[in-house]
Amino acid sequence: MVSVRAVAAAACVAAAETLYERVRKGDVTKNDAMFLVKNPHLLFRIADELRRAACGDVVTYIVNRNINFTNVCIGSCKFCAFRRKTGEGYLLGIEEVINKIAEAVERGAVEVCIQGGLHPDFCIEDYCEILERIKENFDVHIHAFSPMEVKHAADNSKLGIEDVLKELKAAGLDSMPGTAAEILVDKVRHEICPKKLRTEEWVKIIKAAHRIGIPTTATMMFGHVETAAHRIEHLFLIRRIQQETKGFTEFIPLPFMPKNNELGRMIGGRAPSFFECAVVHALARVVLHGLCDNIQASWVKLTPKGAKKMLDFGANDLGGTLMEENISKAAGATSGEYMSPEALERLIREAGRIPRKRNTLYELL
Repeated sequence: MVSVRAVAAAACVAAAETLYERVRKGDVTKNDAMFLVKNPHLLFRIADELRRAACGDVVTYIVNRNINFTNVCIGSCKFCAFRRKTGEGYLLGIEEVINKIAEAVERGAVEVCIQGGLHPDFCIEDYCEILERIKENFDVHIHAFSPMEVKHAADNSKLGIEDVLKELKAAGLDSMPGTAAEILVDKVRHEICPKKLRTEEWVKIIKAAHRIGIPTTATMMFGHVETAAHRIEHLFLIRRIQQETKGFTEFIPLPFMPKNNELGRMIGGRAPSFFECAVVHALARVVLHGLCDNIQASWVKLTPKGAKKMLDFGANDLGGTLMEENISKAAGATSGEYMSPEALERLIREAGRIPRKRNTLYELL
């Protein structure tokens, strides 16, 4: 006689297989995602299998340089430890930016990532000058200016969003970071960054960029006041945009850094645990499967050791060499600002994977 326990176990296995089949076909639902969050062992297994199916054992990275050209900012985000008021912060001159890029190109960089605070005096001409001067001097991919910076340029220049994006593209912008996303739920945004662009505005800018041929990344800053349901809402919004535009190159979960900022003090200095990070990376792999198959683990925020472990939870990319990083460092990151290609490849091999250089669009080099 078959026991009740055996019947229940068989039913659970059948349900798991049915769910996995839906996920593989790209039919995952929010209820599926919540079920997997509550059953992490199943989530982790499915995420690793999906990663293997989509990317094999190749783990990519890019040789790039990050430049934060100013920390002067009119924003008031509670999670920021980087911004300074006018007269207290710095603003790099264009020649300083050029010199930093020259150094990076000499070291093999194929991308420069440029972001800064919302400088009160910056208009579209200032952003375009940075792009134009770089393109005049270097054959390098420019990955620059978050949706919040685009909105700031539009507001200060009294232009429409699409007009700003077209001017930036004409000046040399190749792709955009999908930062300023934090959690794409306005209830959360009202609590952590009340003066920042709303979810609808972020989506509008990202879709406009994709529409005129500017690819972007997508990010999520997690581990502060949001819930699992908020994270799922965020991921499914990214999923819907990607279904419509196919403009995202990668998804980057960014664990919240709690030091030296108001939000960190509000939640008692708690940083997301390794387990939380594993769940978010794995969930991103599951929800975005077949739509955005590049899930990046940030060695700056997770530490190199933590980023390497995320390769077992759905991640297939370790980001860039950076050479310089100021925003996470201000919020307490301790992993340094540069990781050489040799160190990244060693980290990848230690995980039993195959390292490959890539460019911004994930073409292998």
